[in-house]
Amino acid sequence: MRYSKSILKSIFLSGIIFWLVIFSEDFNADMLFWVFLSIIPISLCCSFTIFTTIAPWFILNSGMKPREVYVKYFAYYAILCFALCFYGVWKSNFSIYAISFFASAFITTMQTWNWLVIDNPKDSKS
Repeated sequence: MRYSKSILKSIFLSGIIFWLVIFSEDFNADMLFWVFLSIIPISLCCSFTIFTTIAPWFILNSGMKPREVYVKYFAYYAILCFALCFYGVWKSNFSIYAISFFASAFITTMQTWNWLVIDNPKDSKS
C-alpha cells in the first residue's frame, strides 16, 4: 500500500484543522511562528497513528482487498476513535486546545482510511 502519500495528506489536513479550530477562538499574529513549528509534532503524530492504528488492519488482512477490509473494520474503528476523542475532550473540560487536537485527530484518521482504500492500485472497483 502507498502509505507515504496518505501520510503527507494527513499531515496537511491535520495541521489545517488543528489551527483553524484554534484560530476560530483566538487569533494572534505571534502564533504564526507556532504554526510552522507545529509541523514537526503533527507529522510525528500522524505517522505514528497511521502506522500503529490504521495500517495493521490492512497488513494483518493482506489476503483481503483493501475495500473489503474497509467495509469489515472501519465502522468499529470509527466508533472507538470517536469515543476516545470525545472522552479526551470531555476530560479536558472542553479546552479549545483539546478540542482542536482531538477533532483534527478524529477527522484525519477517518479520512486516512478513505485515502488508503481509494489510492490503492490493488483494489478493483467491484
